[in-house]
Amino acid sequence: MALTGRFALLVALGVVPVIVAGTAGALEAWVALFGWLVLVIGAGVLDLSLAASPRSVALRRELPERVRLGEPVSAVLSVENLGPRMLRATVRDGWEPSAGVAGPGRTRLRIPPAERRRFTMQLTPWRRGDRRTEQVTIRSTGPLGLWPRQATLAAPGRVRVLPPFHSRVHLPSRLTRLRELEGRTPLLIRGQGTEFDSIREYVRGDDVRSIDWRATARHADPEVPGSTRLMVRTWRPERDRRIVIVTDTSRTAAARIADEPRLDTAFEASLLLGALASHAGDRVDFLAWDRRLRGRVHGASGPELLARMVDTMAGIDAELIEADWAAVPAQVRRITSRHALVVLLTAADSPGSSRGLLSVLPQLTSRHTVVVASVADPALIDAAHSREDLAQVYAAAAAERGLLDGERVGAAVRRLGALTVAAPPHELPPALADLYLELKASGRL
Repeated sequence: MALTGRFALLVALGVVPVIVAGTAGALEAWVALFGWLVLVIGAGVLDLSLAASPRSVALRRELPERVRLGEPVSAVLSVENLGPRMLRATVRDGWEPSAGVAGPGRTRLRIPPAERRRFTMQLTPWRRGDRRTEQVTIRSTGPLGLWPRQATLAAPGRVRVLPPFHSRVHLPSRLTRLRELEGRTPLLIRGQGTEFDSIREYVRGDDVRSIDWRATARHADPEVPGSTRLMVRTWRPERDRRIVIVTDTSRTAAARIADEPRLDTAFEASLLLGALASHAGDRVDFLAWDRRLRGRVHGASGPELLARMVDTMAGIDAELIEADWAAVPAQVRRITSRHALVVLLTAADSPGSSRGLLSVLPQLTSRHTVVVASVADPALIDAAHSREDLAQVYAAAAAERGLLDGERVGAAVRRLGALTVAAPPHELPPALADLYLELKASGRL
């Protein structure tokens, strides 16, 4: 049972008969007050007895299984009245705040016996992972609306919020460059890989080192008797290579750069690289790691790869612990013993936090091509150039120190044989994809 504002207003109106009776004497005022309270309480009891039971309902949800972060989605709740009385109810669905419920999250319904009503809520989730609701609260009122009956019923529901993959806008242009490398577009410039593709006639712009003299001797030129046509070998980038993406989910991944967590930027870069490498015919494995394996995608290709990657990433958040980089080489060895491209997405801007990473890089670079990709903070660059007053000068000095620390870590990584990529959040995914294409074109995979 609960009390409504209407009941409180009705009790307050008892002041009127008390004042009127008070002119006749104090005893009459007390009698009037007591009589008014008895009348109001009696009306409340009658209203409570006429209210439909909030437990005599059947609840059913209609929810999408998955939605991308930031996209609106409709959550439908059906309420069926199983009781013999008219159900006048206020229904509140208990979604957690990160589900992004639009509006107050409650609605008023009138449901005759044996009938059903549906109401729709608009959700715009602003956090990845499983957004849940466990309960629905129903407040049933009688005809007078004085003493409602209230019950909280179990009605579990879940929507899995996937990474948004905003970097997919860069995929068409990178696929075009990939097709150029593989020679599937009518261009004069051919990709220089190490796997033989075909033999064709020489055209201006071809590398003279690709001329096949035996094939040239076999191809006579019908237009010039006694001569031959110059033939060249064409090459395409290697396929079926191994790409191992290791995303750091330790405490450094929780930092926000340009109002986006480092971890979310790493996921965007991983998805773009995974999609591009999958189209190139390479095999992609994904690991989320700090001190334990938080997520893994292995043995998937094509559309299944991205589906499994976003599903795995959805429930992963950064842990406020230090990463155990010493165990990463063993994790890579479990995936492949052959040469692979190992991409480490982590913070590489502080000598202190990068000490563990630098200690294991020689084990990885001795067998694999290693890329260390990190997010650069554009606020540091802006602060380093703002020196209008004393406070900004001190801020610029701190920013310069931060930039120098990042350069020192990057230089140490390169001395150990790895490649580096550092870019602001929205530029890191395409920059990493471009480096992959460069490695593909040079035959270093």
